[in-house]
Amino acid sequence: MPTERHATIADRVEEYWAWAAGALFLLVTVDLLTTMYAAAAVGRAAEANPLVRWALGHPLPVLVALNLAAVVLAAVVFHGVFETYRVTSPRVRPYYGLVIETWLGLLLAAGLAIYANNLTVIVLGASLL
Repeated sequence: MPTERHATIADRVEEYWAWAAGALFLLVTVDLLTTMYAAAAVGRAAEANPLVRWALGHPLPVLVALNLAAVVLAAVVFHGVFETYRVTSPRVRPYYGLVIETWLGLLLAAGLAIYANNLTVIVLGASLL
C-alpha cells in the first residue's frame, strides 16, 4: 500500500470521494432527519433555507426528492473537480489538492455546524445563529 507521500492520483481521488461522501452524509442525510425533527419541534417557519421551508410544507416525498436532487448535483460537481485534479499538471497538482482538501474540510465543518444547530433547535427550541 502506498504511503501518503507516494499516493497515486487514483488513490488520492478515491480518498477525496470518501471525504465527499462523509460531507454529503452530514449535509444531506443527517440534515434532512434533524431538519424534520426541528420543524416538528418549532415549526417550519423557523427554517432558514426558503427552498427547504417550502418543501417542509409539502408531502415527505417532495422533501426527499429535493435532497436527492442536491446529492446528484453535488456528485456531479465533485466528479468535475476530481477529474480536473487528475488532469492538472504535476507541478500544480499538490496545490490544487490542498485547495480540494480545504474545501472538503470546510464542507465537513459546515455539516457538523448545521447538525449542531439543528440539535440545538430540537433540544432548546432556538437556533445557534
